[in-house]
Amino acid sequence: MRAELLKGHLDALLLATFENGPRHGYAVREALREGSAGRIDLPTGTVYPALRRLEQAGLISGAWDTTGARPRRTYELTPAGRTALTGERSGWQEFSAVVTALLEGRACPRTT
Repeated sequence: MRAELLKGHLDALLLATFENGPRHGYAVREALREGSAGRIDLPTGTVYPALRRLEQAGLISGAWDTTGARPRRTYELTPAGRTALTGERSGWQEFSAVVTALLEGRACPRTT
């Protein structure tokens, strides 16, 4: 999958990886890769800056986990992050329906 197709959707994808609980950065990358059957395999240079940005925005919170052999930063959704994820999903469903309708040559139903 071309990376440019993910532009504008990266934050939503990252937030979704935390829905079932905390994860560290590598686990986020793996969740996206495995969940997409290898189609979304983001480099660390994309994931970690985005995680820091989401943390600064208050959508995820991070803490250092020192229980393993080496310390890892683990992140989880905040209440604001859950709200943002709900909004991102709603926006995606609307966008996807409109684009699908246009690509299939049919009119998209109007919303009120």
